[in-house]
Amino acid sequence: MSLEQRGSFAGRLTAARERLFVGRAVEQALFRGALDERPGAAPVHYLHGPGGIGKSALLRRFAQEARRAGRLVVEVDGRTVPPTPEDFTAAAKDAVSEPGAVLLVDTFEHCQGLEGWLWEQFLPGMPVGVVVVVAGRVPPDARWVSDPGWADLLNVVALRNLTPGEALAFLTARGVPAARHEALLRFTGGNPLALALAASVAVDAGDPGSTATDANGPMPDWSPSQDVIAMLLSQLIGEPAPSDNHRKALEICAHAHVTSESLLRALLGEQAPELFAWLRAQPYVESTALGLFPHDVVRETLVADLRWRDPEGFAVLHKKLHQHLFEQLRAAPSVHLLPATGALLYLYRTDGYMAEFHDWNQAGLVYDGPCLPSDEARVVDLVAEAEGPESAAVARYWLDQQPEAFRVYRSTRTDEIIGCSAWLRLTDQRGCDLDPVVAAAWEHARAHEPLRANEYLAVARFTVCPQTYQRPAPATTLAQWRVMGEIYRADRLAWHFVVMRDDGFWDDHLTHFDMPPTPTAVVVGGHAYRLFAHDWRAQPVISWLAARTDVILAGGKGPVEAAGDPAVRQVPELAVLSRPEFDTAVRNALRALRRPEALAANPLSRSRLVRQNGGDLGDVLSRVVETLPRERGGDKRYRALVTTYLKGVPTQEAAAERLDLPFSTYRRHLTSAVERVAELLWQHELSGTPLPAPEPPSR
Repeated sequence: MSLEQRGSFAGRLTAARERLFVGRAVEQALFRGALDERPGAAPVHYLHGPGGIGKSALLRRFAQEARRAGRLVVEVDGRTVPPTPEDFTAAAKDAVSEPGAVLLVDTFEHCQGLEGWLWEQFLPGMPVGVVVVVAGRVPPDARWVSDPGWADLLNVVALRNLTPGEALAFLTARGVPAARHEALLRFTGGNPLALALAASVAVDAGDPGSTATDANGPMPDWSPSQDVIAMLLSQLIGEPAPSDNHRKALEICAHAHVTSESLLRALLGEQAPELFAWLRAQPYVESTALGLFPHDVVRETLVADLRWRDPEGFAVLHKKLHQHLFEQLRAAPSVHLLPATGALLYLYRTDGYMAEFHDWNQAGLVYDGPCLPSDEARVVDLVAEAEGPESAAVARYWLDQQPEAFRVYRSTRTDEIIGCSAWLRLTDQRGCDLDPVVAAAWEHARAHEPLRANEYLAVARFTVCPQTYQRPAPATTLAQWRVMGEIYRADRLAWHFVVMRDDGFWDDHLTHFDMPPTPTAVVVGGHAYRLFAHDWRAQPVISWLAARTDVILAGGKGPVEAAGDPAVRQVPELAVLSRPEFDTAVRNALRALRRPEALAANPLSRSRLVRQNGGDLGDVLSRVVETLPRERGGDKRYRALVTTYLKGVPTQEAAAERLDLPFSTYRRHLTSAVERVAELLWQHELSGTPLPAPEPPSR
């Protein structure tokens, strides 16, 4: 009678482990090949991976396989064996003396100092037919992997997270309700330990106020408890960071999409090379061409822990990182626009809408490039396939007018063009007679806030990938990144419009990001399209991003939930003034410099210019006035303006007398000064660039 039949705990434990084990098919096949002594099968296996990746569970599986095959199994745990050759040999002695034995060594990182001895002396002395599996957090020394003598004897496997399908099977086997699967998969990234801990707390009864449901009714939103986070931190990361700066580097690595040495230098100073090298050596950190990133569950655990443990520190880190990445994006050359935009948008990944429509992991399946003349026929064909011949004719027109506006998206596997998009920059109404979408964009702008001199509107048009037309996909993600990157870097952009098929799919997403749909659909080739609009003069990029940051720091709430939260900034719509209105407002503001109530009522107080420069109209005017003496001939303007509006003279005649000037000369200087102040302010209003820092005038 078996142990399980006799009802022993050991038997039940073994049965449960077998029933709940999922994945690792490749690793099991390699081990079975070694057990069966198949030709070419390596007898020594080295498994490595971070804590919680499932090394111990896989070794238990191997032990069961070996015992069923009639092999003697010898298990050595590096945590309990003193790291000396004598003690290790004593623990493994039965495997050394028994041909055909299976030696399983777990947590070898505790015996890592024995690695040279293991390869040079211990393993070469093993009898033929023995199978050895060594598992630890640290990869084997490159000397042994590259040693030609070990080439046919050693198989090195870096254990990874479970695949999405395997992770789903894991949760299902443990009875986790389907309504919670997505949240758990997103948090754990398929890490077995994290899945097991999360599953153990995710099967509790539901909350009647929840929006998530399963067959048993409403369920509460799932998030990891602090007990789960504490357990994961100890198991996944192990020893505490060596110093405060090492800990901060780890937190930056968790928060940023990828971490480079230059990013660490910008945030932590000249210790960056040492910190980068330390991060790179951690078993839960991986490398890409752009830098370092932690495994998903390590990332999410570190972020959740910092957010709970030090919310102020979390906010400071987020804002510092955001400012650095925004400046990087603004300064990046065009070829680096998409990675710079993706890195900035990654800070907003906890916003539910962002996560639903942007996939940073899948973005690498395609790459973005300019539309070359040889690509234009393919672009027209793609538009025709997805939207019909009438849209294709419109695309052909814009390819002739603005070929530089088009981008193509190629498969990284086949190099085939699978999608395209266009960012049309429009300063006049050319094309309105051929393109109903562009005509509708101009009509909307005219009806609300028309363009001013030197401004332009932009239309994100022809977002086409026929296989997944206008649904979340790698090409769609890159197209959205390009749109946002162009907006973040734009000067004098007034309106921008995103054009999507009018099926409601994007309505909530774009409205959430302050790009509501225009009232009327536009029909092209029998298909209805909807324009989603934003006036970047009324809500500029900096204040728009600040509002999004507040939502994230308040817990990633949507606009409805966040509306009642005092921590979430409510951004009032700004005044968009024509040039004549702007000049009038400047003259009135100068006259009201000594009257705060009148200044507060001036429409300039609600302009982008003032809001982006501290929100104090009087201060903005003073800073610009103080620049006049630094210009050629500006001293005369400066004295006329200051005497008239800041020194409290009762009349302009009295001002002329105080300046000892003929009235006509004084009037000429004052008029020139007001016009110059208005011009300087207007340029900053259009461009959105900040005013220079105040300096004392040289006079």
